[in-house]
Amino acid sequence: MSRAFVREAEGGEAFEDLPDRAISPHHLVTPEGLAQMDAAIETLQQRLTDAQAAGDKAEVARLSRDLRYWSARRVSAEVVPPPTDTAHVRFGARVTFEREDGRRQSYRIVGEDEADPAKGSLSYVSPLAQALMGKEVGDVVPVGQTTAEIVEIGV
Repeated sequence: MSRAFVREAEGGEAFEDLPDRAISPHHLVTPEGLAQMDAAIETLQQRLTDAQAAGDKAEVARLSRDLRYWSARRVSAEVVPPPTDTAHVRFGARVTFEREDGRRQSYRIVGEDEADPAKGSLSYVSPLAQALMGKEVGDVVPVGQTTAEIVEIGV
């Protein structure tokens, strides 16, 4: 029998053990990102307790995997306080740039797990964030196939 299957002591049923989620070596988070991790862990712990009580083995396996992931990320998280200097783009800063076609975009540079480009946040390891890091207002950076000028840096 494959190692992916585990025999449960009580019922003797077999179920597939889910592999762990890959954990990135990038650990920087904002204070808000750390709070999001704490909330996710708390929610997962409650949902795991409920799934165990309901005897839902598939849900227990899924929630256990997610809880292991978030617990590992929480332990290794390096909290970076908000920047106090807005002269250069830094982790935690909000940067606004104007593309060649006149569109303005604004993103906050955050940790991997808290990034959501649709909501205005980019992972600090993304190519765009890497292009912006260390730059200042007036600098031009590559954005996709074009360029953009940084017009504002804030917190």
